[in-house]
Amino acid sequence: MNAKSTFTVIGLVIGAALASGSVMAQTSDVPGHPRINEVNNRQQNQQNRINNGLKNGTMTHAQAARDETRDANIARRESVDEAKHGGHLTKQEQKNLNHAENRNSRDIYRQKH
Repeated sequence: MNAKSTFTVIGLVIGAALASGSVMAQTSDVPGHPRINEVNNRQQNQQNRINNGLKNGTMTHAQAARDETRDANIARRESVDEAKHGGHLTKQEQKNLNHAENRNSRDIYRQKH
């Protein structure tokens, strides 16, 4: 591995760590917002799966960084959707976010197996 690719991987890992912090900050249940809670709980579950994959060696840091970046993008989309509707998600927005989470979940599974 040359120096440029090493710095790229390190940058991805640092970026993913920062992004996962913003995802983790959203995982507390919001009373009266079951759609938001569902999406947040799924994000936390996927973050735990990524962390477990890193710990047991079934996932590389580059794979984890990619998955965490996807989760951060989903969290960002969720925030934008919530802002449009006074802190709520519509059923369609929840469906779209769940669809994105499903894709990311399948990718995490494939990388770990």
